Amino acid sequence: MMRIRARSYDVRLEIFRVVACLSTLQTIFVSSLGDYDELNSTSRQLIHRQSIEVLKQNDYGGYTVPALGLYPFQWNWDAGFVAAGWAVFEVERAWEEMETLFSGQWEDGMIPSILFWKPSDTYFPGPEIWGTKENPSNSTGITQPPIAGVIVRHLYDYTACTNRRLARQKALNLFPKILEYHRWWYKARDPFNTGLVAIIHPWESGMDNSPAWDDALKAFPVDDIPPYERQDLKHVNASMRPSKDTYDHYLTLLYRFKAANYYDPKKLYWISPFRMTDLCTNSVLYRANRDMRFLARMLGKKEEVREINTWLTKGKERFQLLWDMDSGLFKCENQLTGKLSSAGISGAFLPLFAGVVSRDQAAALASNLKLWMDEVKYGVPSADPSDSVFDPIRYWSGPLWININWMISSGLRHYGYSELAKKIEMHSMTVISESGLREYFNPRTGEGAGGESFSWTAALYLGWLDGKVLYNSF
Repeated sequence: MMRIRARSYDVRLEIFRVVACLSTLQTIFVSSLGDYDELNSTSRQLIHRQSIEVLKQNDYGGYTVPALGLYPFQWNWDAGFVAAGWAVFEVERAWEEMETLFSGQWEDGMIPSILFWKPSDTYFPGPEIWGTKENPSNSTGITQPPIAGVIVRHLYDYTACTNRRLARQKALNLFPKILEYHRWWYKARDPFNTGLVAIIHPWESGMDNSPAWDDALKAFPVDDIPPYERQDLKHVNASMRPSKDTYDHYLTLLYRFKAANYYDPKKLYWISPFRMTDLCTNSVLYRANRDMRFLARMLGKKEEVREINTWLTKGKERFQLLWDMDSGLFKCENQLTGKLSSAGISGAFLPLFAGVVSRDQAAALASNLKLWMDEVKYGVPSADPSDSVFDPIRYWSGPLWININWMISSGLRHYGYSELAKKIEMHSMTVISESGLREYFNPRTGEGAGGESFSWTAALYLGWLDGKVLYNSF
């Protein structure tokens, strides 16, 4: 490293710290992505430019919509992934994405799944369904996987490489809001203090029509709900979206929740006929707790560190009850029956991302993942491709999703399965190169499906596949 003469020790130390930080990120980036010989630099530069254009196109001023028309508002966990992409070329805008999201935080700490910042008639159910025609709601009354803590940790590290003061100030401002959000999860969705939380609607999982929910949805009848017209089918072929029966169940839950004092968090857990311990939500929350502990230590918040440590200890123990020895997979649990779901889903591998699995479990998961990937051309499918319910183009019943690939890849690297992680990264890069920045992809063919010019696909290309924002921060 070139020696730089500086007037003071502090300045000299800061210069070396910045250079070392950038060097470390570069090393991680190179080791993560390998050579990717199959994609030449011209192709990667083109995708890079297209990804930036997608984020700019979908920027509504302080927040980013996932896809024009199909998803015209700000979604909770989308905002986190999107912020990682913005950081690559406009770091202040990345922080703004998260700040806008948390400006919609409810008084009790919840961050809604959708924030209706501007009117739009291209999405159902919109503000007038969550509220009323006379008094449209500003948001939904449910939430989504709490990825914010994970992303803010990455934004802090990335920003601190060049502007430590800005990084600290931004993290300091968001930290208490994210902590309140985590506290909300444990208060509203873990009333028995088990260490793991429940989702009360499939939309809260982010994996809306996952096969893991099939039995739980069939267990309760559809109510006499008002007639409705789906807007998603005007943008995307019905074969790529959840079925009408599934939507009827979604809306049954929505109207029941609205009838409970407009989404009273003290009531929803108890009245919901759908109460699942979701692997994705709990893995993301656990990993976010780890990253929040890092931020708490950095900010000198000792009491908060102790509080987070309690969550981590209980959560890690409880995860073991979701391990299915026979299949060698983690499974979601129906809290109303106490039974594990029979479905194998991509969420089964997310405890690797959380960092809660034993070495033997990691080996079993890696072995199963290899089998899944042998069944398809591109991994990771969102459902077991050998299962009869597998559908390669229907939303979360089989397609490959880039955000899940990032989390699984990160977890694999933590447990030493770098070659398998590299394969997932290469598959992610290839489907984007061949099919564009689509919402999700057919794992059998690589064809794109769902929305076009999709924000988190563009953002994760920038921040993960072609960038240094989402490095492995274990």
